[in-house]
Amino acid sequence: MVINTNIAALTSANNLDNSTNALNASLARLSSGSKIVNASDNPAGLAESMELNEQIAETNAGNANVSDALSFSQTQDGYLQQVSSALNQMASLAIAAQDPTLSADAVTDYQSQFAALQTYITNVTTQTFNGVNLFGATSNLQVATGNGNDVTLTKVDPATDLATATGATTKVDSAADAATASTTLATAISALATERAAIGANEQALTFTGNTLGVLSTNLAAAKSTLSDVDVAQESTNYAKEQILVQSGTAMLAQANANPQSILKLLQ
Repeated sequence: MVINTNIAALTSANNLDNSTNALNASLARLSSGSKIVNASDNPAGLAESMELNEQIAETNAGNANVSDALSFSQTQDGYLQQVSSALNQMASLAIAAQDPTLSADAVTDYQSQFAALQTYITNVTTQTFNGVNLFGATSNLQVATGNGNDVTLTKVDPATDLATATGATTKVDSAADAATASTTLATAISALATERAAIGANEQALTFTGNTLGVLSTNLAAAKSTLSDVDVAQESTNYAKEQILVQSGTAMLAQANANPQSILKLLQ
């Protein structure tokens, strides 16, 4: 028996140290909810988790862009719905103004109402959404989605299609002018229908893209969770095991430290 080197105590201390480190690591995982508390826990998993985090952030940002663009398109269509109603009202006025039994005052009233609707339509074409012109874009709009598949929105420019209908030469102050206006308005209504169809196609593309990005974000989050989120049930079991090992290791270290005292009996 030796007293300078207590092998049993050293072994017990080493085992206790390992159990304590494992207990602390388990506690850190449980308290953080993550399996990767330190880079050394899983270097490859950490790298992959960071890449997934980046993809999730880009996907969510892209989805936000799509939502904003969808609101933009819906606002466009909301205005053009009202323009459509105004054009229909103007078309009715153009027909009514051709009634040969109307008095001059009645024709003047029709013209005043007609002109007011023209002004309303002209004002609509200059409206903005969050500081961006709703209509009259010089080119198609590109909506970044973050996954390399940007959405291209067909530009909408009703001002060009409605220029004649809202021009000063289109009026209903006489039967002849009203007849001409009626033909002009029929063309404008047809052109507006084409513009609204383009908006509908834009909205459909944005809706499908938004749904796809939502599914992608969910799947990316699930993949990241598999890599980095702690399984609380499993980790709780590990924690309980390490607690027992620390307690038993502490007791055994105390016992190992006490063993050399038996040498005293040999010296008596």
